[in-house]
Amino acid sequence: MTLTNRSAKKINKRIHKILVTVALSTFLSTSLSGCANISNTKIVLTTGFTDNELFRIEDLSCTEPEYLVYLVNSQNTFETGFGTDIWNVTVGDSDMENYIKDKCLSTVAQVKAMNLLARESGIELSEDETAKAKAAASEYYSSLNEDEKKAMGHITEEQLVIMYEEYATADKLYDYIIRDINPEISDDEARTITVEQIVLNTWKLDSMGQKIAFEDSERSAVKNTAEQILRQVREGTDFSVLMEEYNQAEEGTVTIGKGDVSAEIETAAFNLDNGEVSSIIETDDAYVILKCISTFNREETEANKVRIVEEKKQEVFGEKYDAFASKLSRVLNEDLYRKIHVTESENVKTRSFFEIYRKHYSE
Repeated sequence: MTLTNRSAKKINKRIHKILVTVALSTFLSTSLSGCANISNTKIVLTTGFTDNELFRIEDLSCTEPEYLVYLVNSQNTFETGFGTDIWNVTVGDSDMENYIKDKCLSTVAQVKAMNLLARESGIELSEDETAKAKAAASEYYSSLNEDEKKAMGHITEEQLVIMYEEYATADKLYDYIIRDINPEISDDEARTITVEQIVLNTWKLDSMGQKIAFEDSERSAVKNTAEQILRQVREGTDFSVLMEEYNQAEEGTVTIGKGDVSAEIETAAFNLDNGEVSSIIETDDAYVILKCISTFNREETEANKVRIVEEKKQEVFGEKYDAFASKLSRVLNEDLYRKIHVTESENVKTRSFFEIYRKHYSE
């Protein structure tokens, strides 16, 4: 069974939201200059790997069972959200299986690198934090059936304890590095605006689901349509009615903050008053008409302040982490990595590894 182009597009837009769920925490769900990628760091040739050794970073090693815990939990989280058809989706130049494999590899590699930085920074777990790792490992291991243990390389409870300890150490490092970051964010910087939009795309999808830009004549026809829509709005036709008929974006009503959209749309949106309709906004891939619903929303603005502060914390952490990680020596067991695939067993449904971590470490 295959997905339609429209279904694939929706799934691609939601992938990041699922990755946030399976990532270590907020800072691991974002890209830190690609520094977690094995392929983007200095490679040191070694004499060989042990049978189930997937990669090494300096003196830390990742085994196949460790990696499979991440992969199996991620696979089942995606399948719960989208069904098994998710594996028919392409993401950029990669199929979904390799995309998820690479994301999991990057996350595990980053956890290992952060543990090295924690060691250098003198950060260790307390007795209570170590006890939580043991409790989390015991709970997770007890939840697994025999097929799930097998799918994760016959993972042991002792290995899970180490994974939760490394996971917690990485979290503790992040908190340590950003401990003094608490910037004041003004209402103006965090202000959001809610608009209704009519988006007319100037592209189409080919048979592979890739965007193909319109020729000049096709683009001109789209602009003519936009002009007709705007004329109807100014003659009194309800914007919502026209939005329902013509809008080609996934959503009609959207709330945006500064930096969320292209410069052309941001400038137009933030210059609108309540109830005002924009002129036609031309972007690289669409013609857009906006109607302002609200120029200021206190609840949304406060939520946006929290997001901006978190982004600044991630930026500070990223600078520190990048400087450290760029000097690390890493090597990947490529033969073993190529042999790893998502499981096809219907009896493998585990996806609570990360939930159990949050349960124990939020107490």
